[in-house]
Amino acid sequence: MSIRFLYNPLLTTIAAWSIVVYTTRCEALFYQRMTVLNKHAAVPLYLQLKKLLEAQITNGTLAPHSRVPSERELSEQFGISRMTARQALAELIQEGRLYTSAGKGTFVSEPKIRQNVQALTSFTEEMQHRALKPTTEVVRCVLEPAPVGVARNLGIAEGTAVVCLERLRLADNEPLALETAWLSFAGVERLLEFDLAGSLYAVLQQEFGLIPAEAIQEFEAILPQQLERTVLHMQEAAPVLRLQRTTFDSERRPFEYVQSLYRGDRYRFVARLIREDRA
Repeated sequence: MSIRFLYNPLLTTIAAWSIVVYTTRCEALFYQRMTVLNKHAAVPLYLQLKKLLEAQITNGTLAPHSRVPSERELSEQFGISRMTARQALAELIQEGRLYTSAGKGTFVSEPKIRQNVQALTSFTEEMQHRALKPTTEVVRCVLEPAPVGVARNLGIAEGTAVVCLERLRLADNEPLALETAWLSFAGVERLLEFDLAGSLYAVLQQEFGLIPAEAIQEFEAILPQQLERTVLHMQEAAPVLRLQRTTFDSERRPFEYVQSLYRGDRYRFVARLIREDRA
């Protein structure tokens, strides 16, 4: 599924890649206080156990990187089968709430980074806002002919010289995203002279007077290739969020086209939806 976002403060309706459904306050409190499973309830036992563990993660009883009871321990504690316990743990692992370490057990993941898709900000700005230390590894930065797809998104002729910048983005030394950006504007070749291991947008503004004003952005969930999974330190079968964005300056001229892969187990994109009055 692919949904397009147009970043523009004049819009009254904002689309979302995903709608985050929050457990109601009463339900959350119920599972936080729960110490036994109700074998006569309509809710399956594995789901009760899953909700109980989720509540303990949310309230801090199970802190990030703390060990979660094993299948056997959960089975004995709640009087359920190991298969039931396994299903609850498997779903939490698949959703990125837990992770496994070979020979050591299952542990609580760091909370997902909540990315506001209504604001046009850089990776560096977002991480600093969360008190995380952003770092960047530049994989490749070259001047090359624009491929047909890139040219179409930048509104230029195929083969026009563009800067291709590939980077690995990290926060507190944890790989979070792989990013490839193609840039086209007057004097773009000078971009090769600068250190792009920091904020690209800061360099564009300070050195070229180029300020991002709005963007069209698309998201979709995909499974990464083995090399991408390895670079991002992801577990098997974990999805990534593929982002494609065209960024415009204040005169609505496209100057950047980006393709990024964000870790699905560490990212959650959130948008506020406003109903448009059609009366």
